[in-house]
Amino acid sequence: MSLNATILGQAISFFIFVLFCMKYIWPPLIAVIEKRQKEISESLLFVERTKKDLEIAKEEAATFLEQMKMEAKKIIEQAYQHKAKIVYEAKSEAEVERKKILALSQKEIETEYNRAREELRNQVTTLILAGVEKIINHSIDRAADKKIIDAIIAKL
Repeated sequence: MSLNATILGQAISFFIFVLFCMKYIWPPLIAVIEKRQKEISESLLFVERTKKDLEIAKEEAATFLEQMKMEAKKIIEQAYQHKAKIVYEAKSEAEVERKKILALSQKEIETEYNRAREELRNQVTTLILAGVEKIINHSIDRAADKKIIDAIIAKL
């Protein structure tokens, strides 16, 4: 009987131990395990969301980069157009200035030509008068002779 009583005593103490463990030990352990499982699943969900957010951010960055590239191309194109416009305007202004300078130069040349021609005419008149005076050996009326000589030179 002692063997049966021992087994029965051990079975009862084991049953009490199991009840004690189920009442006081297992619930905190199960709670910790469930809490840990919940944290792990939340971490996995957070990782998944973070991966999705990262993919979205990469796509947005790529899109933004493409937009910036296109905008940079537009700005460069506008700069080239602005440069071409400035060059064209500078050429136009230079052409206008060249024409002004050419016209002024032509006027100066014409004025200088007329002045030199008049001076030459006066010198020729003076030389002719001097030559005629020497030929005739007497004084002549310079004003009347000058009119005649001017008329002859004008015909030349």
